Amino acid sequence: MPWVITKLCVDCKDTECAEVCPVDCIYELQADDENFSKNMLYIHPAECIDCAACEPACPWQAIYEDSQVPALFKDDIELNAKVFEVHPPEDFTTEVTPIRKNPTPEDIAQNKAKWGFA
Repeated sequence: MPWVITKLCVDCKDTECAEVCPVDCIYELQADDENFSKNMLYIHPAECIDCAACEPACPWQAIYEDSQVPALFKDDIELNAKVFEVHPPEDFTTEVTPIRKNPTPEDIAQNKAKWGFA
């Protein structure tokens, strides 16, 4: 899996990353599942072409190349892949709904602090 969306996306979900993805491999989970948040996005590992377009588009700084995921978010690598193993395609959409658009630098810092990532 070349790119991973980390928990920094939870409750933020700007959706710019999905808008720039040339292969529509960024999904929103629509099914209820206590193990996976519906308030974040996921990159399908088999569909990602490793173009890196999503990373700079994410204003929340939530997307990392799998080898560069901070230690605090290493579990998100498996989480991001597992959601597609557990749920069938009909549980996802590429027509993602934003939660918070255009964060300020203060918003970004507060979100990182919420997760213990400074």
